[in-house]
Amino acid sequence: MSEADGKITKVSLVCSKGSLEGIYPALIMANGARMEGIEASIFFTFFGLYAILKKFNTKIKIATVGNPAMRVPDAKGMPLPTIIGAIPGISTFATRMMQKEMEQLDIPPIPEFIEMIHDAGGSLYACKATADMFHLKPEDFCDEVEKVLTVGEFYALSAGAQIIFT
Repeated sequence: MSEADGKITKVSLVCSKGSLEGIYPALIMANGARMEGIEASIFFTFFGLYAILKKFNTKIKIATVGNPAMRVPDAKGMPLPTIIGAIPGISTFATRMMQKEMEQLDIPPIPEFIEMIHDAGGSLYACKATADMFHLKPEDFCDEVEKVLTVGEFYALSAGAQIIFT
């Protein structure tokens, strides 16, 4: 069991969304786990895989279309109408605003966060089925990715962990 004396000792996170607000929860939770001495791994699948692709992990944006909670960071009131998210440039604008807010809180960009988690002892894995579906090779992934795994291998490595979908 991943709990000793009621405390979590191991977590395995599944990151399946490729937007800024889809990737950062997994990174923040894995980093927080490592800072608390909790064993942590992240399994990147489907569009979450873009977080660990060298060519794309600096180009992740906020999903503005279909995001009913979308607001300007300072706005505490009404959300922006979904239709506004379809206007060209809005996703880039919203992403820049969010990145500015994250910089002020000293939250690192995705590639730096990936490196931090790896250097802190966290494990990063890519989903084999998704890698095959997207025609990806091991060299497409950032160096911190330990292995491209099948779901069965991920479950075997996650034995005793709390599995968290972000």
